[in-house]
Amino acid sequence: MNDVSAAYSPLPDAPAWFVRSLGVRWQDVVVDVDGCPVHLLAGGPEGARGLVFVHGGGAHAHWWTHVAAPFCDVFRVVCVDLSGHGDSGHRTEYSLEQWTDEVVAAAGAGGIGGPPVVIGHSMGGFVTVGTAARHADRVGGAIVCDSPVTVVDPEIGAYRLKEAFGRPRRYATRAEACHHFRTVPAQAHYLDYVMDHVAYHSVRPVEGGWKWKFDREVFAQFGGGIRGIALPYLSGVRCRFALLRSEHGLVTPDIGRFMFEELGRVTPVFELPEAGHHAMLDQPLILLTALRSLLADWEHSEPHRREPGG
Repeated sequence: MNDVSAAYSPLPDAPAWFVRSLGVRWQDVVVDVDGCPVHLLAGGPEGARGLVFVHGGGAHAHWWTHVAAPFCDVFRVVCVDLSGHGDSGHRTEYSLEQWTDEVVAAAGAGGIGGPPVVIGHSMGGFVTVGTAARHADRVGGAIVCDSPVTVVDPEIGAYRLKEAFGRPRRYATRAEACHHFRTVPAQAHYLDYVMDHVAYHSVRPVEGGWKWKFDREVFAQFGGGIRGIALPYLSGVRCRFALLRSEHGLVTPDIGRFMFEELGRVTPVFELPEAGHHAMLDQPLILLTALRSLLADWEHSEPHRREPGG
């Protein structure tokens, strides 16, 4: 059996910025949320203003760490494993509302000072929308990355079509499991050194081999799609909000305009050029630059507010 505690080593061709990001020290923290252990990674100065990164469906905290790490010099940064994902516990039932409670609990347990900015990708973007609406006094801002609120999210569609996540598999070695790592949806380009890192943290040892960490019951319970649950919360968001849409992702210009209208016509919508749906896997530096630009602007600018009843 491979040593699960062994430190990950990046691929030899990984660029210097990526190696530096993986060198940032994270604290493993576990917080109980309604009887389920929720795992998170926390880095940066404790008590500082903070950022919470929320992964997509079937993913985990390490999808974000190489993008989140550069913020640790200024912010207290938390990357959370939602229940049913990563190193968090599994539940008998899942809900978007429960996940929003986990995001808020992770921010508190991670040592963030004041309401954080929550940043979510894909399904995690839907959770971010719900968190901003349900916990308005505990969220300072929200950034959603290629989360198509008006269509069924791809993880759910893949489960229904039996294209992915449908049949549990066990692999003899971690290396074999990582070789079979795929994203849903697939995209044209990936960075091998990022994919290797993410895949490494996607599996866990079990009797007789290795298995993916996520709980397939998540997708069984959301067979109708999470969009119908997230959409009502969109118009209830009152904090600063931004939408990042990937050029080759799932948020089309029409969907971007729809979300802009639903958010009261006060939300910036940015396109990430050349990025697929999983921008952290193919264009992480563009994604990092967009996040840095937004956060820097929010430091000194006054937000446009939605008109009452608008």
